[in-house]
Amino acid sequence: MASEGIRLWEPSDQWKNESNLAHYMEWLKANKQKDFSTYGELWEWSVTEIESFWESLWEYFDIQASTPYTRVLSSENMPGAKWFEGSKLNYAEHIFRNRKAEYPAIISKSELRPVQEMTWKQLYDEVALFAHRLKQAGIKSGDRVVAYMPNIPETIVAFLACASIGAVWSSCSPDFGSPTVIDRFKQIEPKMFLAVDGYRYGGRDFPRLETVGQIEAAIPSLEKTVVLPYLEKHPKLSHLQFGQLWDDFLGKKEKVSLEFEQVPFDHPLWVLYSSGTTGLPKAIVQGHGGILLEHFKKSVLHSDLKENDRFFWYTTTGWMMWNVVVSSLLAGATAVLYDGNPSYPSLYTLWEFAEDVRMTVFGTSASYLLMCKNHGIKPKERFQFRDLKSVMSTGSPLPPEGFQWVYENVKQDLWLASVSGGTDVCTAFVAGSPLLPVHAGLI
Repeated sequence: MASEGIRLWEPSDQWKNESNLAHYMEWLKANKQKDFSTYGELWEWSVTEIESFWESLWEYFDIQASTPYTRVLSSENMPGAKWFEGSKLNYAEHIFRNRKAEYPAIISKSELRPVQEMTWKQLYDEVALFAHRLKQAGIKSGDRVVAYMPNIPETIVAFLACASIGAVWSSCSPDFGSPTVIDRFKQIEPKMFLAVDGYRYGGRDFPRLETVGQIEAAIPSLEKTVVLPYLEKHPKLSHLQFGQLWDDFLGKKEKVSLEFEQVPFDHPLWVLYSSGTTGLPKAIVQGHGGILLEHFKKSVLHSDLKENDRFFWYTTTGWMMWNVVVSSLLAGATAVLYDGNPSYPSLYTLWEFAEDVRMTVFGTSASYLLMCKNHGIKPKERFQFRDLKSVMSTGSPLPPEGFQWVYENVKQDLWLASVSGGTDVCTAFVAGSPLLPVHAGLI
């Protein structure tokens, strides 16, 4: 049994030198005359010289703003702090700026669908068409679009289309019941509702059209409901007041260019929600600019994502980790999606998926890793994991025995990062560092 604090893995010099974090530190030395010899020194600077740190990220990640900012931080008061005031930009524009046409942007699988790949060109074309149809439907910057959708490519397409025109996104997973969804969506007065007709989980089908009708009827601000046939080929929408099938909404495929509405730095990008354990769930609004900088930092520096990476996290659209998976596209990485029960038909399901799609980053929960341990499964006896470079865990602290199980039963030469964050910031408070060794039970 691994005792807490025992060293389990050490990054090689090559690993450290090739990391994005090392590259960023070299850039700071060359461009900002900031010479840090350790990660600890870099961290200390980042939390004491706040404006300098965040401005360095703006420059390092080459944030494209149609209007420049007047200053980095106008006020340090909380609430009331104003970041990069005056600047105008768009989150979705940064997703697409480095796209490689025939390279996979999204790889997905579900209990209803086999493994599918969507290239960057396909993603661009589908987002452009969806954004065009949103505008034709009267959706404009600031309008809210809500989704009752699973973790599948169409959901990312719809979100990026909303972001590109400045519309505000919010999503709930289709396993949520109607009161849970209504409590969340009704608060933000959406104009458009996107939904699936149902889903499959653990081999069982869950029709959802009746729930969709209940949600639609309870939100008076809605003007259109668009339903994606996911469970059935030809779902009947007769009971919906504003119902239209997905393909009918998209209409004839036509070539349209994707335009990016330039919005203020703090313009709402999406709305997330607190758990609702104390009264109604609290709506948490996060802006284009803040998420852009934060997710560049998280994805590139702390998850060490590069263009050839395939980034997976087991999540639903009702959890902030879905938003983090989408943001892996900022790094030019491939977002890997799975919709279904992670332990059906066996606990090997996700590990087999990791092998099949050549996953490089496998993100999951501590409870899943412990479940694998407790059931005695040994993925490395079945799979090679030649491409897998890291396993990341969140949701709760990973105990020492969880760390030990990964190194003994998944892969010995692996960067394991236990991560902790929050919906209120849609990122990690504490995360991995590719420059530091891994110690059992420690974040």
